[in-house]
Amino acid sequence: MNLENYIRDINDFPKPGILFKDITPLLNNPIATAFCLEKLLELVGEQKIDKVVGIESRGFFFATLLAQKLQAGFVPIRKPGKLPYQTIKKSYALEYGSDHIEMHLDAIKKGDKILLHDDVLATGGTAKAACELIEDLGGIIVQCNFLMQLNFLNGKEKIAGYDVKSVLNY
Repeated sequence: MNLENYIRDINDFPKPGILFKDITPLLNNPIATAFCLEKLLELVGEQKIDKVVGIESRGFFFATLLAQKLQAGFVPIRKPGKLPYQTIKKSYALEYGSDHIEMHLDAIKKGDKILLHDDVLATGGTAKAACELIEDLGGIIVQCNFLMQLNFLNGKEKIAGYDVKSVLNY
């Protein structure tokens, strides 16, 4: 199955000059979704994972499925003001501005083996901030796992030193 057939390009979203990779056609097809999940699991291999950390919002779709299959907990990293308990936060730059992300203080215990997942690795700013949050709480990042990488944006360079894997590369 060619997963690229289920990724739709949207020009000038969320602002002019950005090419958005829309995964909703993939999510709308249960066979493609199951195939994609299996490919993401293959990237992890036999590594022991305690928690799967998903980045808001599209990272949640497969992160929760990965957590279930890996018999691991799921931890959301969210945009500001979305989590109800005490949080830690990190600022980051992205291709069309800047923001920060937050995670609950008690989400990760020291020594937890972490799989970080998001749908797209673009400039790497969000992923780098997520890695910093995880490590601030004592988590050990086993892998940074993505549905796709936009290689021309060099995001992998921002998270150099981590095991970075993706199903699709553009």
